[in-house]
Parts: sequence; C-alpha cells; structure tokens
Amino acid sequence: MDEVLLRSLTPGVLTVLVRRGADFAAAEDAVQEALVEAVRVWPADPPRDPKGWLVTVAWRRFLDAARADTARRRREDRVDEEPSPGPVPAADDTLRLYFLCAHPALSPSAAVALTLRAVGGLTTRQIARAYLVPEATMAQRISRAKRTVSGVRLDRPGDVATVLRVLYLVFNEGYSGDVDLAAEAVRLTRQLAAAVDHPEAAGLLALMLLHHARRAARTASDGSLVPLAEQDRSRWDTRLVAEGVGILQSALARDRLGEFQAQAAIAALHADAPTAAETDWVQIVEWYDELARLTDSPVVRLNRAVAVGEADGPRAGLAALAGLDSALPRHTAVAAYLHERDGDRTTAARLYAEAARKAPNLAERDHLTRRAAHLNAQLDADRGR
Repeated sequence: MDEVLLRSLTPGVLTVLVRRGADFAAAEDAVQEALVEAVRVWPADPPRDPKGWLVTVAWRRFLDAARADTARRRREDRVDEEPSPGPVPAADDTLRLYFLCAHPALSPSAAVALTLRAVGGLTTRQIARAYLVPEATMAQRISRAKRTVSGVRLDRPGDVATVLRVLYLVFNEGYSGDVDLAAEAVRLTRQLAAAVDHPEAAGLLALMLLHHARRAARTASDGSLVPLAEQDRSRWDTRLVAEGVGILQSALARDRLGEFQAQAAIAALHADAPTAAETDWVQIVEWYDELARLTDSPVVRLNRAVAVGEADGPRAGLAALAGLDSALPRHTAVAAYLHERDGDRTTAARLYAEAARKAPNLAERDHLTRRAAHLNAQLDADRGR
C-alpha cells in the first residue's frame, strides 16, 4: 500500500466532494472512510484510476450518511443523484483547501490539526501521536475545527500568509510519534509553492530545506542535543542545502523581501560556512536587523543578541540582550551562553541550571543541565588546586 500516494490524493478528493455540494465536515468524514477502504482493498485489487476510485467511494459514503440523517433531507435532495462514473477532472483545488484549513476563525493549534488531516491526509491517531495528546482530545479538536469551517465556501482566495504561518508551525514540531512532521511540512510547502506565485512561499520552503538539511547532525548517538557550532557538518545533506539556496536566490531576486526569506538567508549563511569558526556573523547580524524591521519580534531580537555576541564579542551580545524581557523563552539560556563566552563561569553555570528548569523539552533540558554540570566541575577543579 502506497501511503504517500493516498495522502497526496486526499485534498483533491475532498475538494471534489465539497464542490459537488457536501459540507466540509461530512465530506472529510467520507474521505477518511474511503481511505480506510482503500487500505483494505487496494493491495489485492489496485485501481487503474486511484483518485477516481477514492472519489466514487467517498461520494457513496457521503450519500449513505446523508440518507441516514433525517435532519439533512434538504441537502439529500440536492445531491441525491450520483454523477455518472468517469474520469475525475484534473483541476486541483488544493490551494483553496489550504486557505480553508488556515481560516482566521480557527486557533493556530486547530488550523495545524485540520491542515494535517484534510490536506496532509494523516489520521487522527497519527496527529495525536505526533502532538503527544490522547486520540480523543485530538478528535475533539479536529471536529470543532471542521464545524467552524463547514459553512465556508471554497469560492474565494484566502490569505497566503496565514497558510504559511500554519505550515511553519507544523515544521517546528519536528518529529515525534510515528509521523515526521518536519518532512510532512516540507511536502505540503512544496505543494503550496508550486501552486501559488508568492515569494514568501518560496522563502518558507527554502528555510525548511536548509534546516532539514542539518537534521542528521542535530543529535548524538545517545539522543542528546548537538548545538550548531558542534555539529559534524559532513553529515549535513548537501543536496537539500543546494536546493534551498537555489530557491532562496530566486525568491530574493524578485525584491519582495519577507520574514521567511530573511530567516532562510540566515540559515543559508550558516550552511555556507565550512566550519563554525568561519561563519559570517557580521552578515547574519545584518539579516537579523532586516528581520527585526519586518517583524518587530522580541524573539528575533533575542537571536540577534547571540549573533552580535559572535560578531562583536560577548559583552556586545549581553548589551543587546539587556533591553529584552527576561521572561522571553530561551532568554536565560542565551544569557548563560554569553556569560560563558565572556569567561564568567560562575554566572553562566547558575543561569544554565535556571534555563534547564524552564526548558520546553527533555532534550534541551538535558543539554542545559550538562552545560551547568560541566562548568561547575571546572569551578570545583579550580578551587581544589
């Protein structure tokens, strides 16, 4: 069974049903039932036209549900006649489906879940495992999201920027459970970038590829986190780096700079450096300045402080950090790093331990705890001399 093929066909099948008159929630349920049937039937009897097969089965499932629900008799009258069998039109309305799943009425978490289900073709169980929540909890979240957008027509363009933000959130989840959300986000963003003429779609795809290229080097054999400066760059995927840089250069040439292009430019500068010591931190600071002008984000300014510390020395980095809210995520970890670079191991060890207590995940907590322990061991050794 080709799961990738099934998932790639899901959005097209769903939009066919919606265009035939099914509301979104009922159509999505019918498509999921058709996918389950495909998993059962296709290994022994693969169809000549997989999409057409799915459309036919999903449409029948939808009609069965409509007939069984007396409260939907009026809708049944509109859709009762099943279209004659035949090829499914080649038109792809997936882009409209992206817009629907990223509807502004949805919360970010609901938009992400609905995008993975309706556009990505993942099951509720897969999404729940990826987000480490009970399946029932995820099912409720998706059901509420489907009800929210059920009355929205697929007849007008949506906001590309909102869709890109949702895909960015998916990518940042990385990998957990049995679904590689980073790879799934890359796949969906490729699809979006091919469907829409938007430089920020290309910028986001480039950013994802450049980060994804470093994936194999991010963790050690024991699962511990490996910071960028310590990564084995021979393990970076040079094919993905080259593709990401090429997409970025084409996007930048259009002179319509956006935040994802700026982030990708920073990632490209890291990828271009043969070693951590050869990183062009001056250019990276300049790109962070551009990014700060585009977003006015305190998180961007926090990352800029790290870059300033590398380009102009740790005290300059600490000065840049001083004006930021200490409650920002990773603020304490950044302060610890800059104090360590400045030679103040006592303060750095204390801040690393504090940052570990605030860490959002186990890998980051363990990394910060090890940094604190390493510095404390050095301090103990110095006192013992």
